Amino acid sequence: MTRIYVTGYRPHELGIFNSSHPGLPIIKKALEERLRQLLDDGLEWVIVSGQPGVETWAAEIVLDLKKEFEQLKLAIITPFLEMDANWSDDKKQQFQLISSGADFVTAATKKPYEAPWQFVEKDKFILEQTDGLLLLYDEENEGSPKYIARLARAFQEHYAQYEIYTITAYDLQVIAEDIQQSQWESFDQ
Repeated sequence: MTRIYVTGYRPHELGIFNSSHPGLPIIKKALEERLRQLLDDGLEWVIVSGQPGVETWAAEIVLDLKKEFEQLKLAIITPFLEMDANWSDDKKQQFQLISSGADFVTAATKKPYEAPWQFVEKDKFILEQTDGLLLLYDEENEGSPKYIARLARAFQEHYAQYEIYTITAYDLQVIAEDIQQSQWESFDQ
């Protein structure tokens, strides 16, 4: 596994509206743990489209991991040019930060936003360029990730070696409990 597409929920789908949300460290820890496992299996490239939420959080983690794993590279493939044009200043700044640290940045469709088809084309393009998908998604809590989940499963039917990894609500709960347990243990000492 050398190239993986990382995506999942947008912040508002998780009820996360600022960087101090208590769920954010749990999500980031889950992403980092899974990326470390994939690095042990030969991961070289993480690809995101740079959308707010799981993708930007994953990109931030990759930028930190690059200090430890010099073979690791980050690619950002947006669905269209100037994707961040109408974003808030905070989201633009976060996108510019990850873009400046990325090893490769491009747009799947070489034009500004026209229609939703550009998101589908971006997903198809990235699936074709990767060996697997890491998706933070729980089918019991539908949201925007349901579209890439369906597309990836259909892609996997044609390319059986394509891997789909998920991080679910259960996985996040286990990490939250681990964090809480370690806090209690440090408190007891």
